[in-house]
Amino acid sequence: MTELLRIEGLTVTPQNAPDKLLVNNVSFTLESGKTTCVVGESGSGKSLTALSVMGLLSSQLRLAQGKVIFQGQDLVGISNDELRKIRGGRIGMIFQEPMTSLNPVLTIGKQISETLIVHQGLGGQALKARIAALLEQVGIPAGRASSYPDELSGGQRQRVMIAMSIACEPAMLIADEPTTALDVTVQAQILALLNELKTRMNMAMLFITHDFGVVADIADDVVVMFRGEIVESGPVAEVLHNPQHPYTQALLACVPDADGKRPLKPIDYAWLNEGAAA
Repeated sequence: MTELLRIEGLTVTPQNAPDKLLVNNVSFTLESGKTTCVVGESGSGKSLTALSVMGLLSSQLRLAQGKVIFQGQDLVGISNDELRKIRGGRIGMIFQEPMTSLNPVLTIGKQISETLIVHQGLGGQALKARIAALLEQVGIPAGRASSYPDELSGGQRQRVMIAMSIACEPAMLIADEPTTALDVTVQAQILALLNELKTRMNMAMLFITHDFGVVADIADDVVVMFRGEIVESGPVAEVLHNPQHPYTQALLACVPDADGKRPLKPIDYAWLNEGAAA
């Protein structure tokens, strides 16, 4: 495996409160052909980490320190023009909420075409053929290119988002909770599709989730975040079967077992804080 992405000491703070650490000294690596899941509850810093990689932090936030080294190039501090060449081309991203991520007044074919025009200069019949091939690759009939987002189901919209993110065959794909708001059956289909595309294209995938069930299905490695920090990381089997940190143990205790006999335990933050301090 080849190291594709290395994050070193990533720290994100609000612009007006530099002492408040939203992401604190986060470091991990991602290899080609492998899936690394970043897991944790809402507010743990998962999405901010992903947005930092893409250079898409809100103007109210700042990357206070750290490096984001992608294919040997540090993305921190490079110009917006240079970042635009990488975003959508060498790095694809699936954003949260398929219901709101697509522009409601543009057809899905038009929205897929933007990436292909900007990064590959396609036009005419070559562009139409590529859009049709991408839609069919994600399980949507090519004829739906003229459809608007509100004419598609949630699962179909998510497939369109996947088609957009892989249009230029990126080396790395960031998937930020791509199964949010989808039912269990559709979620399984989307996960299977992402796994298939990752294998076929030998992509690295950074997958953000709060669901350890998803982690068990698709991850090679897992990074557990709590309050902006990494509290545990390692190969997925090791973390799932022998969790070391109280927070990881608490998250796993919230996952139902196959036969439904084990009682679920809500996270006891008082206990957690005592255990983390110990």
